[in-house]
Amino acid sequence: MPQSLASWNVNGLRACMGKGLDEFIERNGFDLIGLQEIKMHPDQANFTFPGYFETWCPALRKGYSGTLTLTKEEPLRAIRGISDGESDSEGRVVTVELPGFYFVNVYAPNAKSELERLDYRIGWQDLFLSFVNGLKAKKPVVICGDLNVARSEIDLTHPKTNTESAGYTPRERAKMGELLSSGFTDTYRSLYPDKTGAYTWWSFIGNKRAKNVGWRIDYFLVSNELAGDVADAVIFDGVFGSDHCPIGLYLN
Repeated sequence: MPQSLASWNVNGLRACMGKGLDEFIERNGFDLIGLQEIKMHPDQANFTFPGYFETWCPALRKGYSGTLTLTKEEPLRAIRGISDGESDSEGRVVTVELPGFYFVNVYAPNAKSELERLDYRIGWQDLFLSFVNGLKAKKPVVICGDLNVARSEIDLTHPKTNTESAGYTPRERAKMGELLSSGFTDTYRSLYPDKTGAYTWWSFIGNKRAKNVGWRIDYFLVSNELAGDVADAVIFDGVFGSDHCPIGLYLN
């Protein structure tokens, strides 16, 4: 079983490669890496990831969304999408099957600033829940990525003024609760239930990152049978290159 895993919404893979992503990977030597919002197709790449098998799931539309999974071990198979036409065309979910578990790399849809995509987001969440629980019936599951929701008040700086903001509406939080209740563990909160100021995304507007005015919307979730194998969960908030920072998971 891989022991070190990372996830990062890179907000443009080519841009992040020029801002230290390659050094971050080389320095840490992760066994599994999930990248989100890559905004490119593999034929647009002029770089490689030595020592990794690459499983790409770009959006049909270039310059938008997309996911990429890097594995040191060759996957048994890859599953692109969750059988939802719209989000599948946006490259939001790519799954690789490994001998010990399924590794699901996800970039969840954003409900948008005026919540115009909230209904779609809620419907997508139901499909995603069904998909990962179907996998979990076969073998354990590790989910990583930008789930675009802050689970509870401790997970963002200003909860009281954001109850009608994308990523913190009652409906989105309830759907996150359903996912966890179906048999998944939020690895970071399982280890650090009371830690404040632990964020993974900061708006570029208003120098929010320097002030640590942020949200925790990037996660490693594991099916409950793997929870006892979690050695540590890390937020690499000192690593720059995107409006998100990378997160890590270490398994015994």
